[in-house]
Amino acid sequence: MSGVVRGVPVSLLGAFLAAFLGGCSTVGGWMDGDGGSELPKLAPVESAIPLKVRWSRDVGDGVGELHSGLQAAVAGDRVYGAGTDGRLGAYDAATGDPVWRIDLDRPVSGGPAVGDGLVVVGTNKGEVFAVDAATGERRWQAGVSSEVLAPPAVGSGVVAVRTLDGRLFGLDARNGKRRWIYDSPVPVLSLRGTGEPVIAGDLVLNGFDGGRLVALLAGDGRVEWEQQVAVPRGRSELERMVDMDSRPVVVDDAVYVTAFQGRVAALDLLSGDVLWDRELSSYAGVAVDAAAVYVSDAEGFVWALDRFSGNSLWRQTALERRRVTAPVRVGDYVVVGDGEGMLHWLSVEDGRFVARTRVDGAGIASAPATGRDGRLYVYSNSGEITAFEVP
Repeated sequence: MSGVVRGVPVSLLGAFLAAFLGGCSTVGGWMDGDGGSELPKLAPVESAIPLKVRWSRDVGDGVGELHSGLQAAVAGDRVYGAGTDGRLGAYDAATGDPVWRIDLDRPVSGGPAVGDGLVVVGTNKGEVFAVDAATGERRWQAGVSSEVLAPPAVGSGVVAVRTLDGRLFGLDARNGKRRWIYDSPVPVLSLRGTGEPVIAGDLVLNGFDGGRLVALLAGDGRVEWEQQVAVPRGRSELERMVDMDSRPVVVDDAVYVTAFQGRVAALDLLSGDVLWDRELSSYAGVAVDAAAVYVSDAEGFVWALDRFSGNSLWRQTALERRRVTAPVRVGDYVVVGDGEGMLHWLSVEDGRFVARTRVDGAGIASAPATGRDGRLYVYSNSGEITAFEVP
């Protein structure tokens, strides 16, 4: 195992320091594919389950090695996808056939998100577009203060949009007019990206640079509570860099979060009180089921933790330094993608590999998505969505 400095592999410090000493305020590092070393080789896996590709569809220009918040979004019997070239479309979840496709003629960098009858995307020019989820007809366009690098959240009549300059906007879902804005200071050094907002009931949850999770009232943006999930430590700005670029996950009355160079934690949804926490650095994020929290950490290890205590259930270490996505639980498996475009299927019981397949040599940066049909939808860095039948 390579050495680490507070969760950062020593082999990656060169990229971090180059960005820092060059005066940049954000660090891309291995998340953008520029870690400067070849990915570790994988031991062969004898597939214990049959993997079947149901369909694959090019939805637009891919992200390549740029950090971007593009993903596959599933709602009902449709899958939505966008490309960096501005193409946005809805596809039949079972067949991949296009339902509608439009061209926004804008550099889309975050989304799509689906809710309240809308499909919403953001651009690196600080624009937000909302279209009708059924027809693709444009509903409205709004401006925000800077790049949108995470999918927005839609619900409770609000579109929540996070921008790179530390702001969270609450836009009216009917017309895009600004209802409120929350402003958070941006530290000297942070990861290239932003936390993805989530709407749970009447709360908007979002993680911020500096390691804070904030819960705002969706209606007026008033702060309901905030919790420090990671505390900066160390002498240098690099050592003190903590960040929350992942998506909070809400299950029942708890919210599960993780922070880079920080902790994974379970918080009470209504009060923000910490139910349990433990030291574990992650920029990718978590998945949660009835019994466990699954985490891809900053090293590329995949963990299963007891949902109610945070105690370790198992850990898979064979994906070290492979830029692993956040996990997703589907069927009897935990699935992650990696920077080489491989899709890894792990047993939910003990974390052993049960299957592996290459989806796209361009890599996979966003977590796979699941739908009501139990299929798995993978958005790859070349701009393709691939649907797998889950055995």
